[in-house]
Amino acid sequence: MGDLPPMTSVKRWLVTTNHKDVGILYMVTALFFLLFGGILALIFRAHLWEAGGTGLLSGNEFNQAVSAHGLLMVFWFLSPIASGFANYFVPLQIGAKDLAFPRLNALSYWFYLFSGILIALSFFQGGTYAGGWTMYAPLNVPTYTPAMEATAGGNATVLALLMFVFSITLGTINFLVTIHRSRAEGLGLWNMPMFTWSWLLTVWMMLFAFAALLAALLLLTLDRLFLTQYFMTDQGSGLLWAHLFWFFGHPEVYIVFFPALGIMFETFQTFCGRRLVGRKWVIVAMVLVAVQSFLVWMHHMFLTTINLEITTLMMATTIGISLPFDLMVFALIYTMVKGRVRFTTPFLFSLGALVLFILGGITGVFLGAVVLDYEFRGTYWVVAHFHYVMVSGVTALVAGLYYWWPKITGKMYSETLGKLNFAVYFIGFNLLYFPMFLAWETPRRVFAFSEGLEIYHQVATVGAFILGASFLIMFYTFAKSWISGPEAPDNPWEFSRTAEWAIPSPPPLENWGGRPSYASGRLEFVEDSKAATDGGVATGHDAAAATETSHEEEHADHASIWPLGIGFGTFVFFLGLTGLTPYMIEFAENRGFEEAAMEADPNIMYPVLIVAGLAILAYTLFKFGVEQFDAPEMAIAERWPFEAVGNTKLGVWIFLASDVVVFGAAIGAFIFMRLHMGWGSWETVPFASWPGLLNTYVLLTSSFTVIMALVFAERQNKKGLLGAMTATLLLGLTFMGVKAYEYSVKFAEGDYWWNGVEYSIYFVTTGLHALHVILGLLIAIFMIYRIMSIDAYLEDHRPVEFFGLYWHFVDIVWVFLFPLFYLM
Repeated sequence: MGDLPPMTSVKRWLVTTNHKDVGILYMVTALFFLLFGGILALIFRAHLWEAGGTGLLSGNEFNQAVSAHGLLMVFWFLSPIASGFANYFVPLQIGAKDLAFPRLNALSYWFYLFSGILIALSFFQGGTYAGGWTMYAPLNVPTYTPAMEATAGGNATVLALLMFVFSITLGTINFLVTIHRSRAEGLGLWNMPMFTWSWLLTVWMMLFAFAALLAALLLLTLDRLFLTQYFMTDQGSGLLWAHLFWFFGHPEVYIVFFPALGIMFETFQTFCGRRLVGRKWVIVAMVLVAVQSFLVWMHHMFLTTINLEITTLMMATTIGISLPFDLMVFALIYTMVKGRVRFTTPFLFSLGALVLFILGGITGVFLGAVVLDYEFRGTYWVVAHFHYVMVSGVTALVAGLYYWWPKITGKMYSETLGKLNFAVYFIGFNLLYFPMFLAWETPRRVFAFSEGLEIYHQVATVGAFILGASFLIMFYTFAKSWISGPEAPDNPWEFSRTAEWAIPSPPPLENWGGRPSYASGRLEFVEDSKAATDGGVATGHDAAAATETSHEEEHADHASIWPLGIGFGTFVFFLGLTGLTPYMIEFAENRGFEEAAMEADPNIMYPVLIVAGLAILAYTLFKFGVEQFDAPEMAIAERWPFEAVGNTKLGVWIFLASDVVVFGAAIGAFIFMRLHMGWGSWETVPFASWPGLLNTYVLLTSSFTVIMALVFAERQNKKGLLGAMTATLLLGLTFMGVKAYEYSVKFAEGDYWWNGVEYSIYFVTTGLHALHVILGLLIAIFMIYRIMSIDAYLEDHRPVEFFGLYWHFVDIVWVFLFPLFYLM
């Protein structure tokens, strides 16, 4: 299935893999979750109209509304709408025809959509998660909040986040490979548009930050579903969660804000009529922030037991990370000073975002000081600061919607309505959030406040409804434009500089006719002979004509149903997992475990969903693997610094880099907890060292057989390839057999993962590695099937090499786990 149905067909949106379609799906879905989260916010702001907590909601309902609002806005709105812009415009800005892996791009969207559906369903499964969007331990496990979270709904929220991180991981790999290997000829990294630069740094941060979150969520999921003890103990579990979460959580602030910053750079250049002042220094500043973002996470933990020396160091790095932002702010201001400003709707929203961000940044400096943080932490000062930073990013994202609306739709909108939208938005924003600074003594996430602060909360509630009304104006403006707006020219902005404005509005399916090139220092469309367009920047009509005359490009597919199938199968499987806890409690109680806090009754529907989901996944993954789908690499492109590495190989390396963080977090949790409890007093769980030693020899031997498989594939020796792959499979099964024997001995002795944190860490860390082995074995079985059925990998041996990279990584991880768990 390679050809796309027309845009008016529902089928098109179910099967499309084209980057522009996926971008639209992301943007529309994100705006839906904006409404979802916004309605929740209006409900709890209405509850806060009066002091004393006697409003619309009970305490539990208020906690659910606040927690879901935070999760939806941070995860399901802010990052995905930026991803929608990036999906649509990054390939256009760098001269690519699509992302490197179109089907994985579509799969990323379906994981995102179904994860959102899963969190929406959590409200109907006994109540959604109610422990705050930061999910602090130990309140994130049912043992400590049985009234709020002893439900499938709480599990559904955590699993929805897990599925969302799968989406993010696929997206980051795709964008990193695309930007690094699919830039038009002559387009070096330094010369990329500022939005693409901002997104490149965003996805690099995403790759490592979300891997840390993935590890934290895996541990939390196992605590909730399988009764492991990571966050159920009083032995440092709260501090462990805080480290894992904020190692993700602080880069997340910049992950959310960087795309907005990129939009601000683009719109300031366009509507000030001049290049960004200090452009290269701004890029350097962004790189510094991206790196530093991983070095300041503990400023969220000043009130914990971390010693003064460490907190002082974190305070210094926090102040330090503000300095590159000062440079960026002054670059935007000087761009205005040196240009001729045109106060269009996109520019007004971008300027508003800059003003709001400055106020948010200044108030954040207060929180960066340890002494002041002791006073402000956990109050509405943090709420106000957080929203002035994050929602200033939303302001710039709205600017992006207005800026690129003519390109996406081919329609212009009413500037009068757009400016009205901005005025109402800006007034509502400040009425909502500024009073929170004045009401800073109110504890955050508390459904009752003292009477002396009532006026501030009432003003904030009025502001919330005005801000909500501004989005209704925005939707009306776009709807009116879509239905009856005038046709947009290919480039409605006089001083726009980036390549998306050089093609028709909306762009054609394949983006370009001919080949975009910057080899001459300006954008040209090159065909067999180097034909350039007039004036240096190709016009939309030039591009369209070139599209019609270019027939020699390799055909690219744009449709596949299997990403939707995989997303749906994963959703069904995860939905089944949400109800697994009562079965696990019953299983554990029969083996002497007492869990009095939870008394949920098992429901047979959930195991049925697990089985159904696994069946759907098995079928759709197989069909995905055998589908003939052509996504050709660009023949001529800028690929520094990865000229010698193919797209898929680079994608595998990037995936493994994120997996290093996942295992690093799991191993780090073991080291942290063991140090916290006393290294020498830690109970060693394995009954003997010989199973670990035997499995080390088994895995090292399997690495050798994988290398032999690659050699046989290169020599086109089918029997040798089949034999080496079969040997790898058998060695992997041997590893799993030894591991199963080891576990069975412990179970026979009454030692299970719920017996204590030492047991949980042993079973989970080695089990996570075993899961990687199982996935590798499934891939090996599929590859053996392909070798036997169609003589695969003899003409193109690269898939064997890619499998080998994964398998060697799994073996290397075991080399670290063996001494940690069996010898120390």
